[in-house]
Amino acid sequence: MKIIVLNGSPKGNESATMQYINYIQKKNPQHKLKILNIAQQIKKIVKDAVKFQEIIDEIKNSDGVIWASPLFVMLIPYQYKRFIELITERKVEDIFKNKYTCVLTTSIHFYDHTAVNYLNAICDDFEMKYVGFFSPDMFDLMVAKNREQLLLFAENFFYTIENKLPTTRQHLPIKYFEFDYNPRLTLNDNNKIDPGEKKILVISDSIDINTNLGKMIETFQNCFTNEIKIININDLDIKGGCLGCIQCGYDNRCVYEDKDEFTNFWKSLKEYDIIIIAGVIQDRYLSSRWKLVIDRSFFNGHVPTLTKKQFGFIISGPLGQNFNLKQIFQAYVELQDSNLVDIITDEFQDSNILDSSLYNFAKNLVRFSKSGYIRTPTFLTVGGKKIFRDAVYGRMRFVFQADHRFYEEHGYYDFPHNDKTAKKMNEKFIPLTQNEKYRKVFYSVLKTEMIKPLKSVVDNPEK
Repeated sequence: MKIIVLNGSPKGNESATMQYINYIQKKNPQHKLKILNIAQQIKKIVKDAVKFQEIIDEIKNSDGVIWASPLFVMLIPYQYKRFIELITERKVEDIFKNKYTCVLTTSIHFYDHTAVNYLNAICDDFEMKYVGFFSPDMFDLMVAKNREQLLLFAENFFYTIENKLPTTRQHLPIKYFEFDYNPRLTLNDNNKIDPGEKKILVISDSIDINTNLGKMIETFQNCFTNEIKIININDLDIKGGCLGCIQCGYDNRCVYEDKDEFTNFWKSLKEYDIIIIAGVIQDRYLSSRWKLVIDRSFFNGHVPTLTKKQFGFIISGPLGQNFNLKQIFQAYVELQDSNLVDIITDEFQDSNILDSSLYNFAKNLVRFSKSGYIRTPTFLTVGGKKIFRDAVYGRMRFVFQADHRFYEEHGYYDFPHNDKTAKKMNEKFIPLTQNEKYRKVFYSVLKTEMIKPLKSVVDNPEK
């Protein structure tokens, strides 16, 4: 069989992801796996219609397609997403219909599920026959049992194609809507919101006043007594996407730093107290331009650089049908040690509701900023930070030395745990609970004893 591998790595063949593909090929010489370096050649693919058509023809004449990509900030790289957008823009989705497909991503398991979910949804949107995914740690290929699982995954993919087996769709088609937002919110000096000294920034990929997004941004802006800053990311001089070169790992200096204005732009965000990300949903994410910006911010490594900010999103499009994207939004803000105030969308198709939502959104942003409120982190942050803590402390320290210095300075290395109270409790109660008679007594009082420390705070709130 002929299998087309759509390579999402900007590194081309010199990527960890492609080593998994190469291993599958070595072990399955009866099949031909042809690698097309999509991300690495995206500029040529965008400009050269002939090059794009050659790729489409290869897919058309194949028995199956493998979407293979590294992870860049909870998703695929910007370059790869841009290719997915081209498929829709140039109306060649039918080439993918009923084509057997699977997904292979490599990472350190930091939000690999959101990247896999995204690609799965894209395959479903293109009406492909999605067989499944393989999402290993980037170095899993070094372990024999993991190589065995990789080959079983590939074997199942080939078997499914050869036997024309049915597959299960995981994502319903997105139902788009036609709604023209007609702002009616009228404010005067008495009910406009005074942000005081708080600096507010809206970052958007469109401010066209003829669009719902542009109108929502204008309504939001009009909620304040002071003029707020609005930046259109399309106006930024950005020479290219993240290359995955990791040279920034040593001192947080991007290889593009002196070549375009992105680094200075991103560093300027620290000046603001309130940051709004605004955009239109394209496929199952925002635009590839937004992905370019998010990817390039990785020059900061795994260090939160926009801490203690109030964040919000103004989104045009059916976000409610895209839980995966909502989770990415929430995790992104939490991992910055900041607060996600709200996500406002036009999907409820009611101008009055949208007016009041934007006004209340503006009020809450300022109120929370003045009080310093930060919502408690969830598993999305706690779990994610532990993955990077362990990786930077261990095998990735020599690469991400800037992360390591920050983690040491800010107490990220909180293991092995040195909780003296917990040690004393374990030393005392573990041997006691091994006695069956005592264990019954222990569990009979555990409920009340467990909350005693908490009750002491409740009973003495002034302490």
